[in-house]
Amino acid sequence: MSARHGRSWLRVWLSSRDSGARLAAQADLAAHEGPAPAGPSVFVDPARRMQTLMGFGGAFTEAAALTWQQLTPAAADEFLQACFSPTQGHGYTLCRVPMGSSDFGLGNHAHADVAGDFALEHFSIERDRRHVLPLIHAAQRVAGRPITLLASPWSPPAWMKTNGEMNHGGHLRPECRAAWAQCYVKFIQAYAAEGVPIWGVSVQNEPQAVQRWDSCIYSAEEERDFVRDHLGPALHAAGLAHVKIVVHDHNRDELLQRAATIYADPEAAKYVWGAGFHWYVEDHFDHVQRLHDAWPDKQLLFTEGCQEGGPHQGEWEVAERYARSLIADLNHWTVGWIDWNLLLDEFGGPNHVGNFCSAPVLADAGRAALHVQSAHAALGHFARFMHPGGQRVLCAATREALECTAAVNPDGSLAVVVLNRSDVALHFNLQVGTRHAALHLPAHALLTVQADAH
Repeated sequence: MSARHGRSWLRVWLSSRDSGARLAAQADLAAHEGPAPAGPSVFVDPARRMQTLMGFGGAFTEAAALTWQQLTPAAADEFLQACFSPTQGHGYTLCRVPMGSSDFGLGNHAHADVAGDFALEHFSIERDRRHVLPLIHAAQRVAGRPITLLASPWSPPAWMKTNGEMNHGGHLRPECRAAWAQCYVKFIQAYAAEGVPIWGVSVQNEPQAVQRWDSCIYSAEEERDFVRDHLGPALHAAGLAHVKIVVHDHNRDELLQRAATIYADPEAAKYVWGAGFHWYVEDHFDHVQRLHDAWPDKQLLFTEGCQEGGPHQGEWEVAERYARSLIADLNHWTVGWIDWNLLLDEFGGPNHVGNFCSAPVLADAGRAALHVQSAHAALGHFARFMHPGGQRVLCAATREALECTAAVNPDGSLAVVVLNRSDVALHFNLQVGTRHAALHLPAHALLTVQADAH
């Protein structure tokens, strides 16, 4: 906790449903030596450290990029500052980009779209240069530091699939596996040439889902074999062994058994950095913990989540969904958390199949202003105060209604996030080491407390 004239102080930020506060700075609080008084409490031990954090962010979809390009210059810069500035905004450092088309774009497209081109002579990222890459480049300039980027395919090119189209599932044709693995290599190399290094790739977005949009089905065994026999060797042969491979990239419900199938094969597992997961079914936070416990050498990454079914403008409940997932995922050994679309239009699109969703930032109809949602504030309670290279630390509350997590940053500062989803305000004592402070958390509210760890 920071010292001021011989006393210890805490800095506090609050977001609240009822007051309308969004990441609002509160009055500094004095911290006192000695044990905390009796009553509800949140306990933090900064010396007990767990996983190292990679950061937070969202996805550079074609929909987000196109919407950003349509904004007025002032609104476009406001968006970039809000998301990527490390001093004026959230300072995002961990993001995702579709490798080819997803539902959040203007239509199906592949980088290798010439049928039968097994040599990939016609491979091209020209379409990425229209929308996605300009947004990434702008984000890089505002961030002023590296953005860790995960690339995920929604579907191989139609000609490589058993159903002959990019939508409605289908499988990767066995004779196309080697060529498809080379598509990852060429994508990584092409992005590097544009000044956009790719940190990692997932094998397939949602490999168990037959969608009316871009999708492809892999059984756990098919994913394992593709990594072992094609993708892993292709990356290594191309001098890209440093590029991480993320498996599963689907919901938490089947995270454990899917990853177990792959990790049980040592020849496949040696290529795999860890598993990614989404939130679109039941929570199953315990599955994340169990996978860590079984394979502590493999990492866990939240790779996608959003509020489905339209834009949901102004709904506080979305913020609570974000905050609850962030807290629980971090507490179960997740190292980073990637939101879905960084930005969408007023309808929750564009989306080439009408699968509209919400985003933390929405553009107004005239593209001259932004509608910043409560989910953006929720993400900021973590991203602004828990930095890459920091470590989660031991944190627990004496009341279930006080959902909490904490991390120590590389500079020694401590960030504690506490969520109250109940209908009553809660008073509690924050105990950090030998010091404590009294805090008030309104009903349906979220706060971040920042202090020195020493």
